[in-house]
Amino acid sequence: MARIGIAGAGVLGRLLAWRLARAGHEVSVVDPAPDPNPPRLAGQRPADGSWPAGFTAAGMLSPLAELDHADGAIAALGWRSIALWAEVAAALPAAPELLRCRGSLLLAHRSDLGSAQRVLARLQAAAGAEAAQALDAPALQALEPALAQGLHAWWLPGEGQVMPREMLQALARHAPGVRWLWGRRATDVQPGEIRLDDGRTLTCDLVIDVRGLGARSAGLNLRGVRGEILWLHAPGLPLQRPLRLLHPRHRIYLVPRPGDVVVVGASEIESEDRSPISLRTAVELMSAAHSVLPELAEARLLHHDTHLRPATPDHLPHVHHRSGLLQINGLFRHGWLIAPALVQDALQRAGLAMRAQPEGATTP
Repeated sequence: MARIGIAGAGVLGRLLAWRLARAGHEVSVVDPAPDPNPPRLAGQRPADGSWPAGFTAAGMLSPLAELDHADGAIAALGWRSIALWAEVAAALPAAPELLRCRGSLLLAHRSDLGSAQRVLARLQAAAGAEAAQALDAPALQALEPALAQGLHAWWLPGEGQVMPREMLQALARHAPGVRWLWGRRATDVQPGEIRLDDGRTLTCDLVIDVRGLGARSAGLNLRGVRGEILWLHAPGLPLQRPLRLLHPRHRIYLVPRPGDVVVVGASEIESEDRSPISLRTAVELMSAAHSVLPELAEARLLHHDTHLRPATPDHLPHVHHRSGLLQINGLFRHGWLIAPALVQDALQRAGLAMRAQPEGATTP
């Protein structure tokens, strides 16, 4: 058994804590958020970004779609992670719903078909001609009857989604014996120790630094990439799977959530501005969503949020291990997509590959 200190309680931090605690290690986690819960709705969250960026995410598991802009290694991590997320979800209590794997759809309006064909050509070059399967109108209507008429559509089998708020809370709630130090910031991280903003020092056998942009103080070359989302409440809207609209100017997605909620977002904006969503962006997102799902005309805006995600210059994750210290960072827009596989590989690199679990337990 090792004493492990984790700086950061986002997607990586909570997944690491859950896995390591279940393997019998003594785990402490430090995070500036006041508690494990998401910020309140209606944009009421601290301007300093102390809540994990994972709460401000759609939770799409889209390795095929990401081949449009991401390295093939990201897609490979994503495919592994879908199976690993399924194992995590199976090991956690059945309620609330944590994971769906119903495939996803790429959509384009007729006027944007040229842009869509260029995206599809990139996907096919990376993953083969059958990566995205063209759907005719009856097939699309059978999958998603609420979609607007006249859309071009392509089916991406095997993709899915995580429920970010529910999964983050479940990982924290069901990590056995973890010592959570909420409301505390790691001011310095060194091999074997984490120094806290209250003057204390945690001494550990291994420190794992997953602070996102907070790890800039450790010398990592990171920049923040802004993400923006809206939550729309649309009672009775029969949306079953994530949608990506192949828009010439924005990467726009629509993702169903329990409770008749549709999350609408733009995947990335090169800005470190943490301020609330602008009128222009909100109008553009809602207009694009309405063009795809006409029934959203009477939907109500429940929540809006923005956050910054850590990115390296090459948009690839940074994993580095030396004696007493493991760093994992730079997940960019792929946090939920690649986290389980990245954690699995990083722990193996640190000599902490997971052993067999007690009967009835399942750990990826």
